[in-house]
Amino acid sequence: MRAAAVTIAIAGLAAAFATLLPQHPRSAGNLPSYAPESSTAGTTPAAGGVDTALVVSVDVSSSVDERRYRLQLEGIAAALEDPAVISAILAGPRSGILFSVVTWADRPKLSLPWLRIASKADAMRAALMVRAMPRENGDFTCLSKMLRFVSDKIVPQIPERALKVVVDVSGDGSDNCNPEEPVTAVRDEMVRRGITINGLPILEGREAATLEDWYRGNVMGGPGSFILAAQGYEDFGRAIRQKFVVEISALPLPVRGAARQ
Repeated sequence: MRAAAVTIAIAGLAAAFATLLPQHPRSAGNLPSYAPESSTAGTTPAAGGVDTALVVSVDVSSSVDERRYRLQLEGIAAALEDPAVISAILAGPRSGILFSVVTWADRPKLSLPWLRIASKADAMRAALMVRAMPRENGDFTCLSKMLRFVSDKIVPQIPERALKVVVDVSGDGSDNCNPEEPVTAVRDEMVRRGITINGLPILEGREAATLEDWYRGNVMGGPGSFILAAQGYEDFGRAIRQKFVVEISALPLPVRGAARQ
């Protein structure tokens, strides 16, 4: 009965999204499978691989004070502990995901290397590790550099076969680093490799009125990609939890606007 209730909760969240946004169905058969020859991430590969390799990126630029940083970490940790998220993880055909966290500002950093989550205990352990992540500092919002880092350094280290690779990008501003390569150029390169990039713009501060559209035009891309905005940092926990359920579950992904293929 408890499992059925959680399954109903997942379906309810997806249905709620579907009432707001048009649906964009996807086929697991069309998704890429990543299988690096070797890995330094320290995760023991399972024979069956995982359903999703999920990279969560956390904005630590100068606009993010200690309170805002902690709201992001607590939101991610609480989402990993949420019964609907855990049920979505276990309900996939391979009953597990890979999870990592990148913090980014002037420079990106892999703050939590790849972890395999295939049980409630795994999810709880990952949540504890997220809460214990030390603060990284930076001034600028260098989103292009972060995507390049994920593309060149993190995705190649995926230690198991994954049916899909998803990069979560969250932040409260557009790229302001005068990058050597535009955000869209890196995004499009990743999309050509079959990687999905989803956006979670945090609508707080001077770019609150325009950031969601900027993320849609410059960040979102790939199979089933979508934007889900947080209405400020206090709303981040709600947004990331719902985002995890949709990204990890096998239900059709809702998309606002056309996804980039």
